[in-house]
Amino acid sequence: MRRDGGPVPGIVAEAHRLVGAAQAALAGEPRPRALLADCARRLDQPLRVALAGSIKAGKSTLLNSLVGQDIAPTDATECTRVVTWYRYGSTPSVTAYAPDGARAHVVVRRGSGTHGLTFDLERLNWNAPAPRDVDHLEVEWPAATLAHTTIIDTPGTSSLSREVSRRTARLLTPGADDERSEQSVAIPGADAVVYLLRRLDATDVQFLERVGAGTAVANGGPGAPGPLGIVGVVSRADEIGAGRIDALHSARDVATRFAGELERTGLCQAVIPVAGLLAFAAATLRQQEFAAFEALARVPVDELSAALLSADRFARADVALPVPPELRAQLAERFGLFGIRMAVTLIRLGVRDSATLAAELTSRSGVDELRSVLDVQFGQRADQLKAHSALTALARVLTAYRGTPADRLLPRVRTLLADVHGFAELRLLGRLRTDELALPADDLAELHRLIGGSGIAPHLRLGLPIDAPLPAQRAQAMAAVRKWRARARHPLADQFTATACLTAARSAEGTLSVLPE
Repeated sequence: MRRDGGPVPGIVAEAHRLVGAAQAALAGEPRPRALLADCARRLDQPLRVALAGSIKAGKSTLLNSLVGQDIAPTDATECTRVVTWYRYGSTPSVTAYAPDGARAHVVVRRGSGTHGLTFDLERLNWNAPAPRDVDHLEVEWPAATLAHTTIIDTPGTSSLSREVSRRTARLLTPGADDERSEQSVAIPGADAVVYLLRRLDATDVQFLERVGAGTAVANGGPGAPGPLGIVGVVSRADEIGAGRIDALHSARDVATRFAGELERTGLCQAVIPVAGLLAFAAATLRQQEFAAFEALARVPVDELSAALLSADRFARADVALPVPPELRAQLAERFGLFGIRMAVTLIRLGVRDSATLAAELTSRSGVDELRSVLDVQFGQRADQLKAHSALTALARVLTAYRGTPADRLLPRVRTLLADVHGFAELRLLGRLRTDELALPADDLAELHRLIGGSGIAPHLRLGLPIDAPLPAQRAQAMAAVRKWRARARHPLADQFTATACLTAARSAEGTLSVLPE
């Protein structure tokens, strides 16, 4: 999820300095010492992104599609009821952890046919005298995506079991239920959240409000420490249009409506429609499946349309199609009706090989768009997001343990947390996906660049070559500051345009400030 865009200048180093100073001042307090040690470690680890959402929202399927490998169980087994961490490792392994830290190796079983992985939690050999309850799972896997990003798959927020739902809340908003408890000063488990929506109801909004309450800490408020970055995904988007060929168009309309509603509350920076099932199937497309789609593309349109009225009908043995019923059932399970219709249509339009079909299906699934948004909003801002998590937890530790020399650090911590311009950039990038500014196309492209839409390195923001001389970069940045401040003051600019121009001017000022004299 990360591209070479350059770090947020100095923010991690400053967070390290403040955490180190707090550690020295609170060396005699075991609990804050442990919390601060965790903060320090987190700053040097990959960005942590949690997948959250209601039960059966498609979190595990989306994880598989983002990684491009079948590494997360998608069946409703016990392993989907616990928090599972997916980290990079040179060899695949799955480990269960008990609340007291005891470990047990987990046997991984791969099902036959279309059934993916299953983690066997029934027979665990704990490195402890007696069996334990599973607190969480850790999966190490040699996937390139995990090299820079740890992905956390969480249980459904609307599970019938209150304890299962609370596991996700404890990860993202520790201490939200009891500000007086020691847990209330804990560091959140994730730096950013991808929240999956099938519909936008009160439960979703309430949960997002709890996660977003962490920003209250910046002003000394009591809010629970939550992640800074949140991106919404209209999951299983192909089902919104009942599997029709235009399903994603319907899903995009829904995503636009959700984005508008969430923008008014400030809870989400973007909402993207994604057909996760299709994305994963495309990433693992087999030659046998491509040949089946080619055969189906030769069936008259009316006959195939009648067969595709439902998945059950499509797989029936008495329906005459040039593909065996068993393979048809596999196609329906892996691609869904939307994916089958899309694949057949693309072949009829001229796709002639499996690699091209896989690329086209991936593009139409929405996962490439999501990857791009995650790169811009999370990957390139990893330092900022990690520092925010650490500083938020540090603020709460300093507030909870008053009366030490560490008290003098709190004003500086709050100043850093209050500098939320990066967050303003993220929100504006999200709005620009759905709302139009009254600006010429060239100016709109420049604004998009300045606020980090193409990368956050100074030369990318300024639209200059990487080897552009520093005087040229400074001159370009200064001109951008003047231009966008003037645009913001234009008497005919509406409020949205004026705010966007001020954000661009602030971004140009920030770029100017990090360029050497």
